[in-house]
Amino acid sequence: MGLRGRVQAVLVDWTAVLGERGGVGDLRRRLLSGARGRVIEIGAGTGANLRHYPRDLERLVLVEPVEEMARRIEERLAATGRTASVVRARAEDLPVEDASFDTAVATLVLCSVREPARALAEIRRVLVPGGQLLFLEHVRSCAVRLAGWQDRVNPLWRAVAFGCNLNRPTLASIEAAGFVVAELERGRMPAAPPVLRPLVLGRAVR
Repeated sequence: MGLRGRVQAVLVDWTAVLGERGGVGDLRRRLLSGARGRVIEIGAGTGANLRHYPRDLERLVLVEPVEEMARRIEERLAATGRTASVVRARAEDLPVEDASFDTAVATLVLCSVREPARALAEIRRVLVPGGQLLFLEHVRSCAVRLAGWQDRVNPLWRAVAFGCNLNRPTLASIEAAGFVVAELERGRMPAAPPVLRPLVLGRAVR
């Protein structure tokens, strides 16, 4: 268990707690109320979404590549008595069969995957036809001036924030992967600096 993984897990837990109190929890709850059937979440972190999933899901698979964070998810599952599978894998290489899930979930993760197009292709692969991707992501701003600041700050931000990118056009990437965006809400990340505020929340269909 490396020092980097331990530090990352602590920071993810800390920011998740602050985010929940600041309003991100409300966004998660709203988004995940639409999860149904067999659900796979990519980049599950330390399990911030667990408390917000409906109880009547047919199956829940939580994918997380960082060992320390995967361990924390398992601890949370044991504490809550909730049933879910924790899979150590990257979003770009999901070890599951084609068309085996009804819902995929990505919350504050597509900013940091190494290969967004490949990750989205994998998500599309594992969803059944008509399956849904529920997403909550901070993105590149539509405002030219703020987008310029995101570009300038991004190299430093990415270096200190474990590969997180401020300026990814994630919505366009979702559409380019072959999804149809059925529901979309643009907003601001609560309690975040301006370069991190632009946010999209929605549902896309395979």
